[in-house]
Amino acid sequence: MSGHPVASLKELIRKFQNGGLSDDEFVASFETALAQDPTTPSQAARVVIEENTRFPFPPAVYAEVMRRIERRGATQYDGATEATRLAGTQTGSLYATSPEPGTLPPAAHTKGVGDTLNGRFVLEECLGVGGMGTVYKALDLRKLEASDRKPYIAIKVLNLQFSGHPKSLMALQREARKAQTLAHRNIVTVYDFDRDGPVVFLTMEYLSGSSLNHVLKAPGFTGMPMARAMSIVNGMGNALAYAHERGFVHCDFKPANVFLTASGEVKVIDFGIARGFLPPADESDRTVFDPGSLGGMTPAYASPEMFDHCEPDPRDDIFALACVTYELLTGKHPYQRLSANQARDAGLKPAQPPQLSRTQWKTLREALSLDRETRTPTVARFLHGMSAVPVVSTRRPSPLMAGGVLAVLAGVSAIGYYAWHSQRQAEAPVSDARVEAPATPVPAAPVTPPAPAARPAVLSMADVTKLLAGVPCSLLTATQQAQTLRVRGFLAESVGAARLREQLSALPGVKELKGVSIDTQPLAADKCDVATLIAPYWSGNREGGTASSLRLRGQGTQLTEGSPLVLDLRTPARDSYVYVDYFAADGKVAHMVPSARVPAHQAPPSHGATVGDGGDWIISRPFGTELVVLLTTPAPLFEGRRAEVELHKDYLKALEKPLAQMARTYGRDRISADLVQISTRAR
Repeated sequence: MSGHPVASLKELIRKFQNGGLSDDEFVASFETALAQDPTTPSQAARVVIEENTRFPFPPAVYAEVMRRIERRGATQYDGATEATRLAGTQTGSLYATSPEPGTLPPAAHTKGVGDTLNGRFVLEECLGVGGMGTVYKALDLRKLEASDRKPYIAIKVLNLQFSGHPKSLMALQREARKAQTLAHRNIVTVYDFDRDGPVVFLTMEYLSGSSLNHVLKAPGFTGMPMARAMSIVNGMGNALAYAHERGFVHCDFKPANVFLTASGEVKVIDFGIARGFLPPADESDRTVFDPGSLGGMTPAYASPEMFDHCEPDPRDDIFALACVTYELLTGKHPYQRLSANQARDAGLKPAQPPQLSRTQWKTLREALSLDRETRTPTVARFLHGMSAVPVVSTRRPSPLMAGGVLAVLAGVSAIGYYAWHSQRQAEAPVSDARVEAPATPVPAAPVTPPAPAARPAVLSMADVTKLLAGVPCSLLTATQQAQTLRVRGFLAESVGAARLREQLSALPGVKELKGVSIDTQPLAADKCDVATLIAPYWSGNREGGTASSLRLRGQGTQLTEGSPLVLDLRTPARDSYVYVDYFAADGKVAHMVPSARVPAHQAPPSHGATVGDGGDWIISRPFGTELVVLLTTPAPLFEGRRAEVELHKDYLKALEKPLAQMARTYGRDRISADLVQISTRAR
């Protein structure tokens, strides 16, 4: 091959990417090019990484090419590093000077399929290549020894360019911290970062399925049905919206960074170059690498502002999300895979997908805007607009209005029948008394009118609800069944069942019933602050899909020392964030969800889950009467996770403000709570 060596490598790579060479032909030609050209290993690696970022290689080809570069570097002097690499040396390579950023590290530093990290993780298969490194399927030998049913994890090993950067470990640590902050069901779960000598890597959950990129590039793909496409769009959008709420922009959102699991879930991956658009709480959290300068930006999905090196903004991700949405619907990129700047210079305008309504197309077109100022400002607005359907004939109330009406109706349904029934009875005598006066007066016979019959009092459930709400330190609800008033819930020990029955019996209509049944658990005075805080949201006063539920697994509510605490929960019929807290007898609270054991805490509608079935929570001292509280909310209550254990009073104080703010913003009916009271004792 002739010409400039770097240019020759680029020509060879682009010939392969354009279909001119098979995988095997390309690898063989690349090996020949390396042997004939005076290209240093670091230069060759940089070319491959840049071209792979521009148009991704098949993962297996990328891994093999990087191995060939590594092998060549094992015996070749590389002037860029001013070091001679000694092949076959067990102790590694000796360096005269430290390598410069971006140079190729010694061969022993790179790991690939068949290698083991830290004597624990066996790299079995190359899954893909991201902006910072190569991702492998790995067998966790420790899990295998423990007979874990899921012994596989995914591992991202930093690529050669990043491994040569003096701050690579710092970058990976920050990626892990970011990803752990972004605990969401549509974001891949990241466990930790580690190193094996100079090799730094990230461990994360292993996903079975395929990338969205493979779906879009399948032969003959011309778009998905609207319903299927929107289920994927909603998953992607929920992940990005969650990150934006926490001040992060993905910065490299594209189909290759979206994974469709075998179970139908959507997972966004590779937040490695995510940048904050809000000031970090800790200066050490500031992003180290700039995605543009290190190849972490994919031109076909990058906003114009990213090319102009503007500060990151959620609208950068919204532009990329809109491009992917357009591809899902049509099978084509909205700007013919040109960069945003090229599309703007060429005056390209995307055509309307035929399956979209006018409102949906307006939403998608605004999100595809090549000007940040006119682009859709939030993911939530984009998803709302894309879910809209054309109005046919009648005017519909807005979603907010409809929700408000529903909430009001739910609130008055318990008393509606009684109010209407009482009013009708009161009006009946007036209607019957309308008798026309006779034309000729007739003297009335002297009669003694009969005494009016006493009308039986009618029980008003509104009166019952009002009385129960006024009982201090209690969570009570009532129903009327077969002429019996039934009360259940949690009743303050200071009140007691006898006193409550006496108060209820004084209400009009109660004495006419067959009886009053009180089925409650006593609530001690030290639990009053918990009951008071969650009372407005307690699921016992809810019906249908607005309620959440929490149940103790097994028989009874008494647990002995050493027993596992296992809880079954169900979320309301809407997306929600889940919090499960254990209020212990010693005045402390342990956060079960979210926690290091269960970091992800967003749940889909009507989701059933079990907490503690892996033996994570074991009963121990101190013993007494304790509470487990479930809270479900429409948005996160806190930024990140709280300390796993804290003082009961401190946590309740921290809860007050966000709960009240959420009730004002979303409505009180969007928050739901339930609790389980247990008694613990020594063995």
